[in-house]
Amino acid sequence: MPLTPTHEIVRRARADGAGVGAFNVLQLEHAEAIVAGAERAGRPVVLQISENTVRYHGALEPVAVASLALARAAKTPVAVHLDHAENPDLVREAVEIGLGSVMFDAARLPYEENVAATREVVDHCHRHGVWVEGELGEVGGKGGAHDPGVRTDPDEARAFAAATGVDALAVAVGSVHQMVTRDAVLDLDLIARLRAAVDVPLVLHGSSGVPDPLLARAVAAGMTKVNVSTHLNKAFTGAVRDHLAAHPADVDPRRYLTPARDAVAEAVTHLLGVLAPR
Repeated sequence: MPLTPTHEIVRRARADGAGVGAFNVLQLEHAEAIVAGAERAGRPVVLQISENTVRYHGALEPVAVASLALARAAKTPVAVHLDHAENPDLVREAVEIGLGSVMFDAARLPYEENVAATREVVDHCHRHGVWVEGELGEVGGKGGAHDPGVRTDPDEARAFAAATGVDALAVAVGSVHQMVTRDAVLDLDLIARLRAAVDVPLVLHGSSGVPDPLLARAVAAGMTKVNVSTHLNKAFTGAVRDHLAAHPADVDPRRYLTPARDAVAEAVTHLLGVLAPR
């Protein structure tokens, strides 16, 4: 199957009232598991590579090329996306490699600087047919949009989207990054007001901390792209721990990475079901 652009997956999901699962790739096993889980669910999916993961590997190209190869070979539509890039040079590299979308994160900058930096990235990406997700931070401050207690104002979101030309907008509605418990409380009324105020699709970051029923309600209220990372990492690490506890003499990583990969695939299949249209 040819590589599917992120914007096409998001457009179809939005029209169907569904959510798009966007799952972070830390290494090859994650990417393989996410694709396998999506194929099992029969749903499209987005593979995301964060700037932190690029830093971990020392370069974008190896993990990006591997993800693109898996996406092209998948039996379901798979897009590859650069997540939380704060460095414009990394964005330009992602465009050159062939990623179909990027998330440029200038949310820690004051509002006007965020707008200017994001607009420059959008102009470059659009010249190359690449879809851009932006993030509106705490206006007037330097806390990210997903710091605890931050909420996105619908009027500010409308103005930011218009000023930058972004194709999607990450908004703060109650979720927080890196939660290991699933007890976040989302403001569903705010999601609905943001959906009415902003023409572009809304993106929920920090979705690992949101319980399944609330994720489904968030999609129904107007959220489209749903980002998940920590939840998959918990499944991966738990499976490794369980295997090594039962087989302490094992030294071949394939023996404990196989159940870890299977656990991630199972979690992906489940979450894509949660995000499917009701």
